[in-house]
Amino acid sequence: MRLILLGPPGAGKGTQAQILVEAYGIPQLSTGDILRSAIAARTPMGLAAKEVMDRGDLVSDDIVNGIVSERLDAEDCKVGFILDGFPRTIAQAEALDQMLAEKGMALDAVVEITADADVLVRRITKRARESGVARGDDNQEVLRKRLNVYRELTEPLVEYYQHKRLVRTVDGMQPIEDVTAAIRRAVHN
Repeated sequence: MRLILLGPPGAGKGTQAQILVEAYGIPQLSTGDILRSAIAARTPMGLAAKEVMDRGDLVSDDIVNGIVSERLDAEDCKVGFILDGFPRTIAQAEALDQMLAEKGMALDAVVEITADADVLVRRITKRARESGVARGDDNQEVLRKRLNVYRELTEPLVEYYQHKRLVRTVDGMQPIEDVTAAIRRAVHN
């Protein structure tokens, strides 16, 4: 099973990805983890990313795409994967389409986890209060900015993948178990 999880920050993508990893025995591929692994493994793309990051610059799409492509070649991705945090833009989605085609792979589904922005803000700030662990993105101003970035850059991917008939929309405002059940139903239809 080859999936992309889309949804705004705080919608539960990470939680659902971990459940799916355990259920299907496929890896979750997050760009941050892939970047760190490529740098640690000193792959050509990892070294290029490190050089850019050491200068304090953002890693380009070309490097991110190259690192994702390298990761998709790993043995554990042969049976499937869950992409979380990639693609973030239409340009990255087009690059992903090309790299999957070159590898003889295809996506099975793009799961869009929807959530109400105001509820997400309350959920994240409550999580910060209750956990006692402050994360940099656990305040309302930062979260609202991240939600706006998601709407501008990533939300257009839903339409992009709808044209390919891959989008399965799931209500992320339900309890975790219900969201999981809805995702399972969506990807098996």
